[in-house]
Amino acid sequence: MFDAQCPPKVAADVPGALTRLLINIDHVATLRNARRETFPDPVVAAVLCEAAGADGIVFHLREDRRHINEHDVARLKETVQGKLDFELSAAPEIVSICCDTRPDLATLVPERRDEITTEGGLDVRRNLDTIKGATERLFASGIPEVALFVDPEEKQLEAVCRTGANAIELHTGDYATAPSVEAQQAEAERLAKAATQAHALGLTVHAGHGLDYRNYPFFAQTVPHVSEVSIGFAVVARAVMIGITEAVRTMRQLVKGY
Repeated sequence: MFDAQCPPKVAADVPGALTRLLINIDHVATLRNARRETFPDPVVAAVLCEAAGADGIVFHLREDRRHINEHDVARLKETVQGKLDFELSAAPEIVSICCDTRPDLATLVPERRDEITTEGGLDVRRNLDTIKGATERLFASGIPEVALFVDPEEKQLEAVCRTGANAIELHTGDYATAPSVEAQQAEAERLAKAATQAHALGLTVHAGHGLDYRNYPFFAQTVPHVSEVSIGFAVVARAVMIGITEAVRTMRQLVKGY
């Protein structure tokens, strides 16, 4: 159970000290929208995250605009100093907005209206033509990096290469919600195998979904080649208790080891 008074100890030799930490600020907008207010402002949160040591910011512009909206997107583009990751579905309207925004990274993710949060990775094999078309549009607009959010499965990774995407984000949700230590170890091994395969295929490896202060250290020790992690809910939830600056600093220590 989350305990704001007892953060995990930070090991001095955490692997992956060069791993970039991007903070997803969607849930700041979720809190704002719960009362249809103008605060808390996700753009202000992004500024505070970067000041606390985050290497960049992630946001997901959903088709139903349940948290981030177009106004947020424009302001984040103007404000964020580090890497900006625009998560999106392959819906043509959202792809167009992403192309106009030209973030540093576009990450294509699956999206269903009735889900609470993203559930599982893209089925790249089944939706190859749609995903390939979206990927080509994103690159043509001048976006330098396009990632596909995928489960750690060999056939999905092979399909990623056929889309032209140059990066993946490994879905770590099954690892994060594993019901036992043994199950978590098994999921970590799956992720490690997938990361190794993706690296061999020439893909840049990112990871995210459900990573938090407790499960990140073992993930970092086990899964190689991860250049970037996207972490949001855990940081925002801790920030409610101890403030966003300290929440980001603690996660940075876990990711970078200092």
